[in-house]
Amino acid sequence: MTEFELIRRYFTRATPSALLGVGDDAALLQVSDGNVLAVSTDMLVSGTHFFPDADPFLLGHKTLAVNLSDMAAMGATPRWATLAIALPGANETWLEKFSAGFFALAQQYGVELVGGDTTRGPLNLCVTIFGEVPAQQALRRSGAQVGDEVWVSGTLGDAALALAHLQGRIMLSDAEYAACAPALHQPQPRVALGLALRGIASSAIDISDGLLADLGHILAASQTGAEIQFAALPVSAVLRACLTPPSLPLSGEEPSLPPDKGGLRGVKLLQQCALSGGDDYELCFTAPGARHAELLGIAARLKLPLTCIGKIVAGLGCLVHDAAGDPLNIEASGYDHFR
Repeated sequence: MTEFELIRRYFTRATPSALLGVGDDAALLQVSDGNVLAVSTDMLVSGTHFFPDADPFLLGHKTLAVNLSDMAAMGATPRWATLAIALPGANETWLEKFSAGFFALAQQYGVELVGGDTTRGPLNLCVTIFGEVPAQQALRRSGAQVGDEVWVSGTLGDAALALAHLQGRIMLSDAEYAACAPALHQPQPRVALGLALRGIASSAIDISDGLLADLGHILAASQTGAEIQFAALPVSAVLRACLTPPSLPLSGEEPSLPPDKGGLRGVKLLQQCALSGGDDYELCFTAPGARHAELLGIAARLKLPLTCIGKIVAGLGCLVHDAAGDPLNIEASGYDHFR
């Protein structure tokens, strides 16, 4: 199979909303009147972002999902994407499953693949996504104001917990792993939430490298600080079940307990997963306190939990308080490719 046969068979679909899609030297796109173009690129590298034996259907989903999450964080409607892919070989079974996962999510969000590139090499996946947003309604990182509330969507930490299990840092039961694995392998981009936050959120970001790391980008861009309540963090039942005993309060004190299955224990595990684990692809955003009830209404309408976890304060940096109100000692804020 040649490179161009591969493209035609697995990555060419109709693109009715593009003036010109796959098959030429460049795509031609027409942005709707009154909107600006939102553009983002994410790269997934085998061995860094996913295991080499990752399920290709789920990998196709995730390759697009992480880009859709960027559109959600900007309050943009996703429209088009390009895919650059390096492949060690033209494995038709792998390609069929990968493209099926990619296009299933693309169809769900009305995204058209309008171009890209293929080459032989170590498995590497790079998507550039294009979306539309009214010029004055784009969500940015730089709008947080002192007094705003800090919110997150969904639950935090399941993806990091699943990864810790796969890396052998903790051992989960089959049922526990099955409960948290979808967060790692098949994240759900919060596009509908991003659209609903237009005109309400003062700033937003998607959580890819860890809550504290990504909230830190908002604080740096807005030149503000934040205070977070550790006890308010929304975590799933499976992550809470990893606390020993299950009723352990969410505080900074590490109890004296025998080693667990993987050497991680209690609050330390929760800190690593929920505060700095990454790969959540939930939204972290700020909004005036006066919009609190409105945000709870959005949560009910979207059937998506939204949790207020703290507030924006004067100064710089983020302080996390334990259940007793004392500051937590945070060992790491999030993932960094070069540290």
